Amino acid sequence: MAGPDVSIVIVNWNTRDRLAECLESVLRTAGTLAVETIVVDNASSDGSAAMVGTRFASARLIANPANAGFAAGTNQGLGVAQGRYLLLLNSDTVVRPDAMQRAVQFLDDHPRVGVVGAKMLNPDGTFQASFASFPTFWSECLKATTLGARLIAPSYPSPRPRPTDRPREVDWIPGAFMLARRALWETVGGLDESYWLYSEDTDWCYRIARGGWKVVYLPDVEIVHAQGASTSQRASESEAQLYLARVRFFATHYGVRRALVLRGALWLIFLARGMLSGLIAPLARSADRRDRWRRESRTCRRVRQTCVRPLSGAR
Repeated sequence: MAGPDVSIVIVNWNTRDRLAECLESVLRTAGTLAVETIVVDNASSDGSAAMVGTRFASARLIANPANAGFAAGTNQGLGVAQGRYLLLLNSDTVVRPDAMQRAVQFLDDHPRVGVVGAKMLNPDGTFQASFASFPTFWSECLKATTLGARLIAPSYPSPRPRPTDRPREVDWIPGAFMLARRALWETVGGLDESYWLYSEDTDWCYRIARGGWKVVYLPDVEIVHAQGASTSQRASESEAQLYLARVRFFATHYGVRRALVLRGALWLIFLARGMLSGLIAPLARSADRRDRWRRESRTCRRVRQTCVRPLSGAR
């Protein structure tokens, strides 16, 4: 008996209502595709696991007793998946009609393409960063200073979308929607579990490219992504993890020296941002603005603390 066309792996942490919307969108849009859905719940405390068992009996639920992290949870799901294609899908996404069908058809038609990504939209319909070049020292500095978003594109490091966009080969796509061939799991391996959160998708695409496969962005495959549904619950820690993961990516793929240079630059950038927010907070006219600047100051302090941790993942 043939296996499913697509195995969908969704890792969840405390996004019960978003997860329900995601699973409903999968059921609505699967069409004639044979779909296997695997939910890996990382010890949620909001009743997510019970909700899946009650409302989505056809989904396979893996309930972890502790939060294993996104990469480890994804690998758990991939390890039991039976589909000829493997879809990594965030719990805070809504799949639009024909998205999976178009992505599957593209992979069917292009045997040298290993993984495809979607055009990600914010809930208000605006474009969200959906692909990018591999990180460089300057791209990370532009992101950390927020100059990339201010001067180049709000979706930086993604460029602005173009009405005439066609499928294009790119360096990396986000893990919110990644449709991959089973061969990648069997040859390249799964996500690197040393990344607790962030950059595991960039690292996977880097290894996929080194394995001779193409990574392609499909602008006619659309999902809505309520970005940060899980990470916003711990915003300062999440941003610190973002830059810790980038330093680890540099150490793993570019070498320790370049990772140390990036780490030093990030420390200085967030020192400056923290000093600025500390000066502005008492001068803000409203309580909301004062709170926002104080949160910014705490985040900058947390990122600096993270930046002085010993390097891991270095080669």
